[in-house]
Amino acid sequence: MELSIVEETPKRLVFELKGAGHTICNILKSKLWEGKHVRVATYNIAHPLVGIPKMIVETDGEIKPKKAVTDAAESLRKEVAEFKQELKKFRW
Repeated sequence: MELSIVEETPKRLVFELKGAGHTICNILKSKLWEGKHVRVATYNIAHPLVGIPKMIVETDGEIKPKKAVTDAAESLRKEVAEFKQELKKFRW
């Protein structure tokens, strides 16, 4: 997965996630919405087969959008680690 920044201001971040699809974009968007300073968290894939997801994140200015994305990604990492530990309890 490759991340490239398209636009960045103190309250807005637009970035592309080459190699990602709806799965990662949806979960990241959902986690971003849990942030109390996030005002916009959405994404768009212009073409379903060849489009590159473009994420848009806006904050109220209390935190920078990059920090909101980093916090959301870290929260997801912790949740996945917890899920992985729970799975280890079962014999598959």
